[in-house]
Amino acid sequence: MPGKNIYKPILFKLDEIETESPLIKTFFLHPEADFHFKTGQFVEVTIDGIGEAPYTPSSSATVSDRMEITIMKAGYVTSKMHELHPGATLGIRGPFGRGYPLEKFYGKDVIILGGGVGIAPLRCLILTMLAESEKYRKIHVCLGAKSPGDFIYKSWYPQLRAMEKINLLRAVDKADQEWDETVGVVTVLLDKLDLDFSESVAIVCGPPVMMKFGTYKLLEKGVREENIYLSMEKNMSCGLGKCGHCALGDYYVCKDGPVFTYDQIKDYPDIWI
Repeated sequence: MPGKNIYKPILFKLDEIETESPLIKTFFLHPEADFHFKTGQFVEVTIDGIGEAPYTPSSSATVSDRMEITIMKAGYVTSKMHELHPGATLGIRGPFGRGYPLEKFYGKDVIILGGGVGIAPLRCLILTMLAESEKYRKIHVCLGAKSPGDFIYKSWYPQLRAMEKINLLRAVDKADQEWDETVGVVTVLLDKLDLDFSESVAIVCGPPVMMKFGTYKLLEKGVREENIYLSMEKNMSCGLGKCGHCALGDYYVCKDGPVFTYDQIKDYPDIWI
C-alpha cells in the first residue's frame, strides 16, 4: 500500500480466546480498520513493551474485519501472549511474504497435508478456498496429530466432513478407545487417496520431519516437484529481509516465501531444519 509505514503496527483488539490444547490457544481479534492479507502470508504480532513474533493467520483471507491467530506457547513472547485476556490491545505489522498462488490450483485436485500447529495456517487456506470452492476439483485434507486430544479446532471437523467439496482424513500416532479413524503417521493417509497425483497440487505444513517425509511421499506418489508447496516458516524475525535470520540459500523466507515450491529449494542443504 503506497505510503504505508511498514514499521508501525496496526492496532487490534482481542475479543476472545479459545484454548485448543494445553499449549495452544486461538486469539480472536478485530482491527481498528479493515486489514487485508493473502492466504499464506504472515503477520508480526506485537505486545507493547514485550516484543513481537511472526504468525500466519488461521482465519479466511476473504474476511477483513476480523482475524484469528493460533499460537503455540513456545518461548518468552508466546508465553506472554498466553497470559492475555479479552480486551487487550495488540499491534500487528504486515502482511509480509508471498501467499499461495491459488490461480494455479484451479481445476485441480488439491492435497493438503498438515500436522500439529501447522494445521493453523492450513485452516486459513482451506477457508479461503471454500469461499470459491467451485474453482477446485476436490480438496483432500489429510491431517495428523500425536493423539486425538492434540488436534486443534476440534469443533471444525464435523463441518468439513459435511461439505461435498472436502475429503477429510485424519490420523493419530496413538489412539484412544473412542478413535475410529486412522492410526499411524500422517503420510499413510496419502495411500487412501484415489486421484491422479501427477495432475494434482499439494500443500505441506507442519513440523520439519513431517514436512520432509510428507514431501518424499508425495514425490513417490507422482506429484510434480513444482506442484508441491511448502510453508517454510523458520527463524523469521524482522519480516523485511533485513536481519538475515531466515536466510535459505539465495532466499529470505520472510520476503521471498514463506511459501516455496519444492523445486525452488530442494538443492539447498538443511531445508528441513
